[in-house]
Amino acid sequence: MRRRIRQAVLFPLLLALGCGDGPAKTAEPPRQAPAGQQETARAEGICKEHGVLEALCTKCNPKLAAVFQAKGDWCEEHGFPESVCPKCHPERGGRPSVDVAGDEAPADGTMVRLKSGDTARLAGIETVRAVPGRGVSEIVAPAVITYDPSRVAQVNARSPGVVKQLQADVGAWVREGAPLAIIESASLSADQSRLDAVRSRVRMAEVNYRREEELERKGISSRKEVLAAEQELREARAESEALAASLGVVGADSGSRGRYVVTAPLPGIVTQRNVSPGRFVDPHETLFEIIDTSTMWAEVAVPEEALGSVRIGGPVVITVNGMEGREFRGTIAQLASFIDPQTRTAKARVRLANPNGLLRANMYGQARIATGGSRSSAAVPPGAIQRAKTAQVAFVRLSPNEYETRRVQVAPTRGNDGLVEVASGIVPGEDVVVAGSFFLKTETLRDSIGAGCCPVDMEK
Repeated sequence: MRRRIRQAVLFPLLLALGCGDGPAKTAEPPRQAPAGQQETARAEGICKEHGVLEALCTKCNPKLAAVFQAKGDWCEEHGFPESVCPKCHPERGGRPSVDVAGDEAPADGTMVRLKSGDTARLAGIETVRAVPGRGVSEIVAPAVITYDPSRVAQVNARSPGVVKQLQADVGAWVREGAPLAIIESASLSADQSRLDAVRSRVRMAEVNYRREEELERKGISSRKEVLAAEQELREARAESEALAASLGVVGADSGSRGRYVVTAPLPGIVTQRNVSPGRFVDPHETLFEIIDTSTMWAEVAVPEEALGSVRIGGPVVITVNGMEGREFRGTIAQLASFIDPQTRTAKARVRLANPNGLLRANMYGQARIATGGSRSSAAVPPGAIQRAKTAQVAFVRLSPNEYETRRVQVAPTRGNDGLVEVASGIVPGEDVVVAGSFFLKTETLRDSIGAGCCPVDMEK
């Protein structure tokens, strides 16, 4: 708490002193803009009256003039820093040229020098030594969990009829072949009657065929009559087998006239039930949806520029939002043959085992795809990384009063130790700032009064 209070007091003091370099210039008090304009300017960070960044406005804060004059960044004609002079550089809008790019991070290698070793202590600056990272080259890409399409079953009625009984509901886990519903069907009853008649015909054809064979042996019947009886038997048997197979597909129980059982085609969870008892259904309707969640897909959006390093069968580690510390491992099973024209990514599918049901469809996460190469990397605490829009920076201590800005590329959180792996910008063994880095960042930003150009003395 004492460190926070000290910083809160010292930062305004630093702003007022302008790094403590050079004499303060006198100037007439600036005119006050209307209240509405002041609020707009404050929101944009621009001095509405003079058209430059408020933090760099030497008209409103004349003490800053000496700072910029000392570094040679001064427009004598207009009384502004040359880098932001709204008269000489109207295209910059009162901001340094680097600001036009929209990058809020300081340039790589920007130095911050403190006037004494005690300044770091007063600013609450603390460092830790970067340790070696895993060093495995990998691609990081967003992922979303989906069902395995081959393990999703849409269960339809096999014959039109009326639902007499339901034997499964939404959320229930069912085994393969488990009964889901019993349906009473008039067309099924008609087919069963046809089957009975055809079976009687088969029995009669068998008796007739045996009689014709006996008569042929006695010389009473001709061979032609025997062949005709045989043909009749074959046709009757074929019709009987076809009807029996059709009824078997429907799921008719020989003991239940006009009824059949709808069964589960695979083990899984019932996710939809679209019928109720007494409703008439036909084969075009989906009665149930069953999904086997023991295996899930992770659909990974692989950036176009990384596709050359991705291959089918390559190992992938998936982490899911809301399940910190858990990793799901799989391999790339499919890789799209086209690029999404909007996102410029290709979809890769990773099959993941899900025996405990932790993974659910539409969960979002992150995929780490190993590319088979290796690189040197460092691991640091998350507090060492400062973010500024699209850039990430860290500060490395070179000496007790000298710090260097490093732009870094950060990989996902490294395991359960909470460290962040830095792919570039920091090497193992360097002392990285983990507390007080925000103070150093303010000294390097373009809208900071010193912009890293002058020593910082917090002991005044």
